[in-house]
Amino acid sequence: MRIIADLHVHSRYSRATSPEMDVTGMERWARLKGIGVVGTGDFTHPRYLEHLKENLVEADEGLYRLKSDKASPLRFLCTVELSLIYKDGDKTRKIHHLVLAPDLEAAGRIGRRLAQKGNVASDGRPIFGFSSRQLVELVLESSPRAVVIPAHAWTPWFSVFGSKSGYDSLEECFGDMTGHIRSIETGLSSDRPMNRRCSMLDGVTLISNSDAHSPSKLGREANALECQPTFASIVSALQSPDPAKFPYTIEFFPEEGKYHWDGHRDCKVRMHPREAQEANNRCPVCFRPLTLGVMHRVEDLADRPWDHEEEGSFTRQKCIMPLETLLADAMDCGPATKKVQAEYLKLVQAGGGEFPVLLDLDEGQLAKICAPKVAQGILAMRQGKVRLAPGYDGVFGKISVFKKLEGDFETTSAAQMKLL
Repeated sequence: MRIIADLHVHSRYSRATSPEMDVTGMERWARLKGIGVVGTGDFTHPRYLEHLKENLVEADEGLYRLKSDKASPLRFLCTVELSLIYKDGDKTRKIHHLVLAPDLEAAGRIGRRLAQKGNVASDGRPIFGFSSRQLVELVLESSPRAVVIPAHAWTPWFSVFGSKSGYDSLEECFGDMTGHIRSIETGLSSDRPMNRRCSMLDGVTLISNSDAHSPSKLGREANALECQPTFASIVSALQSPDPAKFPYTIEFFPEEGKYHWDGHRDCKVRMHPREAQEANNRCPVCFRPLTLGVMHRVEDLADRPWDHEEEGSFTRQKCIMPLETLLADAMDCGPATKKVQAEYLKLVQAGGGEFPVLLDLDEGQLAKICAPKVAQGILAMRQGKVRLAPGYDGVFGKISVFKKLEGDFETTSAAQMKLL
């Protein structure tokens, strides 16, 4: 059975997160999206862990449902993102990791061990001063079935390969624990073809999640798995190179991400990596160092050319734009307007969820529930016929099917790489 899983989210106990990010708020939006399994997020926070224990009951091995709604098809899997800031060699490393726990008991054990190392009650994404290698050791000692996954692996500031504070390989980061790292999260600003330019990642699977801080952002990236609804089966699928078990990820167009190109937000400077290299990686306005984005960092570490094609690479991901964004584009109004919100609810109810509308319904089925321009936009999006203005230095990129965007183009990341 196909399961769409979004495993990296945050609760209302994380900074800058919606108060609606609890299990009831997530359940409502996950059903609208068509998500089958969602991460709990933040299980190390003591108050949130109590919230999970009070409101969830185990429905399948390692997966939970709402106690208050026996009919809900949504399942929760215990997850948390942890922030590590530590000195290694001559550099300060700042790296985020996603941890999957096999059940609430294991989540509690991991949380108690981490509470001995730092303050787990101050933020849903707590910060610790020990190394990534030590984290893997601590997690596995607490729960041998738990899983550690480098989060948004290319983000400049807080990731394993980040240009500002990361490493050049998994081995440098994890040492003798590298064998336990079976997957990495690509993040919003990179996609599968970009990652597969690095042969050092051939032995790991590439997963995608939303990192949602509000319920409406659930599923902006996710994983389509063919497996049973159990913790063991989901982990096995996530770590499998077999497309029969892990058919595809659901992705942003990577240009939509906040760190795709290089730039300097304060000066409103956005630059393709080639331009940044020509400028000695400095802002042409203030002359300070640019924030080097994901595309630049991939180019630095890649040992394969820009046009390298992994067999089936593009079929193992489906790039989407959020349905609200697409509706706003087609209807020429803002995504938060009542007009768009009403049409969104109408379509997801008629189409069985946002993902079926964006990915599954054929042209005839779309014609029955969508205005012609909306259907046209969905079909164009599926073919990658979109306009993109890449994100940079923490500024989200822009995407459109119908409107021209300032500084946009109609190419993909692979084509952009040819410019290097």
